[in-house]
Parts: sequence; C-alpha cells; structure tokens
Amino acid sequence: MHQTVTKQVDSTRRWWVLAIVVAAQFMFGVDAFIVNVAIPTIALDLHATPAQIESIIAIYLIAYATLVVTGGRLGDIHGTKNVFLAGVLGFTATSLWCGLAQSGAELIIARLAQGAAAALMVPQVLATLHLLFTDETRSRAFAVYGIVLGLAGAAGFLLGGLLVTLDLAGTGWRSVFFVNGPSGLVIALAAWRIMPSVPRRAATRLDIKGSIVLFAGLLCLIGPLLFGHDVGWAPWLWAVMAGGGVILVAFLKLERAVARAGGMPLIDLTLLADAAFLRGLGAAFFFFLANLSFYLVMTLFMQRGLKIPPLAAGLAFIPLALAFVVASRHSGVRARHRGTKVLIEGCALQIAGLAALALVAACVEAPAPLALALIMIVFGYGQGLVMAPLSAAVLSTVKPVAAGSASGMYGTTAQIGNAAGVAAIGAVFFAIESLQSARAGFLVSLASFVTLIMICAAFLAWMRRAPARS
Repeated sequence: MHQTVTKQVDSTRRWWVLAIVVAAQFMFGVDAFIVNVAIPTIALDLHATPAQIESIIAIYLIAYATLVVTGGRLGDIHGTKNVFLAGVLGFTATSLWCGLAQSGAELIIARLAQGAAAALMVPQVLATLHLLFTDETRSRAFAVYGIVLGLAGAAGFLLGGLLVTLDLAGTGWRSVFFVNGPSGLVIALAAWRIMPSVPRRAATRLDIKGSIVLFAGLLCLIGPLLFGHDVGWAPWLWAVMAGGGVILVAFLKLERAVARAGGMPLIDLTLLADAAFLRGLGAAFFFFLANLSFYLVMTLFMQRGLKIPPLAAGLAFIPLALAFVVASRHSGVRARHRGTKVLIEGCALQIAGLAALALVAACVEAPAPLALALIMIVFGYGQGLVMAPLSAAVLSTVKPVAAGSASGMYGTTAQIGNAAGVAAIGAVFFAIESLQSARAGFLVSLASFVTLIMICAAFLAWMRRAPARS
C-alpha cells in the first residue's frame, strides 16, 4: 500500500502534503501552550474555581489520551484523508466553541470536545508521513516534523501573551481559541485539494467499549484530584478514585476478552510481557507528570504571585522553548551512541534548573522575568534531552510487528501523565496558595517536580537492566 500511495503523489506534491499535516500538528502544539499563558485571565473573567482552571487543561488531555488510538484506527478504516479532514474541522469548530464559552463549566465541556477532535486529527499526521516518505527523504521529513513540534511551544507562549495583551476587538483571552478558526479552515481546504486518498484497511476494527471504559476509569481516578479543593476533600472523593482504579483493572480484563473473541483491543496485551517496555512506560509516565504541570504552575506563579503581565510571562518561556528545540536536535545523535545515559543526564539538568528556580523564588522578593527566563533555559535544555529520544528508547525492545500498538500505548501514557500531573500538582499548588501564598505553593510544586524527575531517572536506569525478550 505504501508504494501505491507514493506513486499517486509526485515528489513536489508530497512536500506540500507534509506542510499541510505539520501545520495541523503545529496548531495542536500551539494550543497546548497558548492556553497555559491565558489561564489566569480566563479564571478572572469566568470566575473559575481552582478545579475548573485545572479541568480546562486536564479534560482536554484525558479526552485526547483515551481516543487517540481509536482515532488512528478510524484512519485505517475510513481513510487517512477523510478522518484528518473530520479532525481538523472538528478541532476548528470546538476551538470556536471554547472562545464563545460563557462559564467555566461550558469551557470544560468544549475542551472535552476539542480533545476528542484532536484525537482524530493528530494520528493521521504521522500516518501520512509514514505512507508518503519511504525513500531517502524520510529523515528530512521527520526532521521538519520535529522542528515544527519544538517551535510550537515557543509560538504558543508568545502568541498567548500577545493575544491576551492586545485584546483584539475586546475579545481578550477568547482570541487564543478564535485564532484556530482561520488556521483550521485553511488547513482543511488545502488538505481537501492536495492530500491523496489512502486505501482503507478492511480488517481493522474499533474497540469502542475499551475506549469508553478507559475514559471512565481515568475520569474517576483523576477527576477527584481536580475538584478535591472545591469540596474540601470530602470522603466520597476517595471512594470515586478507588472506583476508578477498579474500572482500570476491569479495562485490562475487557481487553483480554476482546482479544480472545478475535477483536482488536486498544492495547497489544503481549507487550505487557516486555519488562523493558513497561519500565520505559513508567519512566514516560513520571516524566510527563512533571511536564505540562510545570508550565501551568510556573504561569500561575508569575501572573498571580509576581503580578507579571501575560505578555512578559509568555516571553519568559521563549528561551526555554528554543533551548528545548536545540537539545532535541542534539539528543538524537547522542542517544544513539550513549543510550539512556543521555536521558538520565537530561533529568539531572532539569533538576538543576528546578533547584535554581527554587533558590531564586525563596531568596528574591520579586525576581525579574528575564532572570526567570535565563534559569528556565537549563530546565528546557534538560527537558529536550529527555523528551526527544524518550519514545525511541521506550520502543527499542518492541518487535516491528507491534510497533504501532506500542506507539499508541506510549502516546496514551504520555497524555495521561500530563493530565494527572496538571490535576495532582495543580491541586497541591492551589491548596498551599489558599493556606499561605502563591510563592509557597510554587516552592512545594518545584519539590514535587524534582521528586517525579528523580523517579523517571530511576525507571530509565531500571529499564537498562531489564532482561532482553526472546
């Protein structure tokens, strides 16, 4: 099938297709960070509670994480182009809904729908690259993809601060969602005109029950962390969380039943026998627990604690994002020669950056945005050293036949980690902020990040000692 699709698209046209799909990936990446910069302004305007602030970010990630594998399979069943178009148009429409939301609760629902649309759109990006670039240009295509992915963070921080500050036509924070309108329509139109149609895979089937049960389990497990502060950590919250754990256990049993019935479960159960892969997933989970949650807490501290304006706060993240891109470019070659040692070194650099931030926050009453930006370069470079080669390291022991399923499990684990981190660390920050101050909440959050990254490094070291699979 790869050869058939490649023949349909001449060498010039496939680069245009690459531009289209990475533009969609860029839009998705920008959206992940642009909301962080705008979240304090959103909270003020909508009178959002701490739980709603966290949920605006976390529910998007939960929806995306639980549906991304299904989105990839829908591309196989109905064609990559068709599902990509549906995802882009859905993402565009739900972005407009987010911008029109009149309450915190409505924005949460809109973000849930936006995450589901992203789960249709994003899997088709890598699928298209795999199909169209099968010759010596493959490395160039994926290099473009990687650079765009890295620059999305810098663009998100800059654009978020700029749009909130400019207050275009009085739209304020709403413009961070409205910006996806024209972008999404242009991408959809270009995709409709240029993207090739891909033959469907008739044998591919959906595991709808698995997706629903996984979503319910994660929501029960993570949701109480989001709303615990608002309801005074009532005893029933812990019962809901325990129920979420039971549902996730039931999810594994359901997946085994689907496999026995000859279906296609969301996860490849044979991968659960690969010790190195499971330890790698553990490293990924703890790494991503400290990923988006860092940006949320850092933004809240700068804007709520230090009263730094949104534009200055957004600009402070740009050196970090650029350091991340540089490190991503360096880490691939270094990881090929030195393996997971490079990732462990990246963890050490992140810890050093976090320690420096804690020292400044504890000793300087009102640190300047520039000082914070310079310190965050260390954290950003360390994060880039880990994130770029982490997926390859985790998947290194997986057999080629299971690569697609393993990639789906890795992506799902990463987004679950992001969502759980926003919920858990966000809850810690808001609880301590209400009792003491934003500075105290920030310092405790930094200590939590250090702990999580140390656990990630321990899993990486443990992964290296896992017995090889036969």
